[in-house]
Amino acid sequence: MAHFVKTCVRRFSTSAMREQAIKCVTVIGGGQMGAGIAQVAATTGHQVVIVDQSEDILAKSKASIHKSLQRVAKKKFAEDAKAGEAFISEAIDRVSIQTDASNAVGNADLVVEAIVENIDVKRQLFTVLDKAAPQHTIFASNTSSLPIKDIAECTQRMDRFGGLHFFNPVPVMKLLEVIRIPQTSDETFDKLLAFGKALQKTTVNCKDTPGFIVNRLLVPYMAEAVRLVERGDATTRDVDTAMKLGAGYPMGPFELSDYVGLDTMKFILDGWAEKYPDNPLFEPSAMLNKLVAEGKLGIKTGEGFYPYKKK
Repeated sequence: MAHFVKTCVRRFSTSAMREQAIKCVTVIGGGQMGAGIAQVAATTGHQVVIVDQSEDILAKSKASIHKSLQRVAKKKFAEDAKAGEAFISEAIDRVSIQTDASNAVGNADLVVEAIVENIDVKRQLFTVLDKAAPQHTIFASNTSSLPIKDIAECTQRMDRFGGLHFFNPVPVMKLLEVIRIPQTSDETFDKLLAFGKALQKTTVNCKDTPGFIVNRLLVPYMAEAVRLVERGDATTRDVDTAMKLGAGYPMGPFELSDYVGLDTMKFILDGWAEKYPDNPLFEPSAMLNKLVAEGKLGIKTGEGFYPYKKK
């Protein structure tokens, strides 16, 4: 932690230096997404602090990063074990952990929030962070379904607020959706785009529309597949086979739904249906609701639209 603070403080000794690229990143949330974001930031030379509620969660988060880095090093440095060890060591050394969010943002250029998809919880968090973070700090949410503007409104820095929607698993997936609200300044947006490119991601720009680009297309597509089966027009297996062989998709919509999690899919649809009740694309599904009520959430529970063997 001391190394992180020393590095960041040195960067902000003059106003000119404050205009430099994002170097010090605080990731709020040590789960799978947060750990993945922290990993890619650390491996591309950024100083990172991961924040979560307990030391136990943070220890697991850092252990998962170490394990993931070992896999990366094994591939990337197959012929040079020493270089692989150095790669892992240098990346891990750039990652610090903290349970105090206010302390952790004191020297951050960027704060990326990757916590539970609950608007009230996110707003409570950013209200606290807004008072603790320096004036120059940019805030970003990794939300996949909630409006960025609704989250940002609790802060006094809407011009320094945007969305960074990463995809799971973050170290593997190449895409990063960069979202701007009407208040996001050009300087902020340019810095978020530059940060994405520094992470070696392909960035796409999007306004603050429901689901941004990927989920706005993907979730209604999966929901329409369910409605097709609900009407008795085809079976789940036939729909999946048709989309894989006819459209060239790597997974059918039901396989993908089970992979994503039916509870996640329902949560997104319910939220959009409540906010946009006249949009038929967001209509709830009786079949989906029934499966979620029965605890059949997909691969993670051993059954969703399909049964899965427990490992």
